[in-house]
Amino acid sequence: MNFAGTHTALITPFRDGKVDPEAFQALIERQIAAGITGIVPVGTTGESPTVDRVEHIETIRLAVEFAQGRCQVIAGTGANSTAEAIELTQAAEQLGITGSLQVCPYYNKPSQEGIYRHYKAIAEATTLPIMLYSVPGRSVVEIGPETAARLAADCPNITAIKEAGGSVDRINQLVHALPEGYGILSGDDPLTLPFIACGANGLVSVAANIIPEVLVKLVNHCLNNEFAQALSIQKEYYPLLNGLMSLDVNPVPIKTASHLMGHCTDELRLPLAPLADDNLSALRKLLTSYNLI
Repeated sequence: MNFAGTHTALITPFRDGKVDPEAFQALIERQIAAGITGIVPVGTTGESPTVDRVEHIETIRLAVEFAQGRCQVIAGTGANSTAEAIELTQAAEQLGITGSLQVCPYYNKPSQEGIYRHYKAIAEATTLPIMLYSVPGRSVVEIGPETAARLAADCPNITAIKEAGGSVDRINQLVHALPEGYGILSGDDPLTLPFIACGANGLVSVAANIIPEVLVKLVNHCLNNEFAQALSIQKEYYPLLNGLMSLDVNPVPIKTASHLMGHCTDELRLPLAPLADDNLSALRKLLTSYNLI
């Protein structure tokens, strides 16, 4: 299983300090109706650093329940503690998830050997397909292509990597290092077209929380080598895709956009703070220009 296709890194809607099941279910229904390949609960976009363990597992349980087998459920169960990542992954496996998204250990700044041993221990503790997640902007270190290749060779259930380093050249490096059929997914919406053109085969999207049908079309055109049509979508939606990632740190803009569209509250958890007034005005203007509000 290489997770090819379009996946949505779900926000976690809150209401009065708690996860809002009704808003979460409605969000998932919109994804499925748009033809999304899979949903990714409790990743970075889902504010995983600030949900407690009980909320983390409950949010995954709700995602599985609401999806009802109609799409993949790739739960964020990574951590910067190997033991914690194993515990979360095994708990989520019991809930019936399709696969696990495993973020590169953050703050610890492990060596590539440490990263290899971290993921190998997790892979040996579960039968789930695993998607690695390299995001050096948050974790400081990246998963080196040679480390990803070692893991692909030694761990049959590590079958994909989400690449969010912002570099097209990284895709070239991964394509050359990894075996044929291994999943390489873009972790940056604006870079989806060039990533797939260089050999990636999917996307884990933030913007799909509000425009899933657009991202599904973009990825499908790319995977079908219909790059002229994909480029047309890219040009049209680039200002929105870029704005959702540049007006503040993710997930502040996407959750605020979802709120402005009437899908959920704009509740965030500290240390995340609401959009500054000027950025909020810019987001309103952007959403209005696409007739989303």
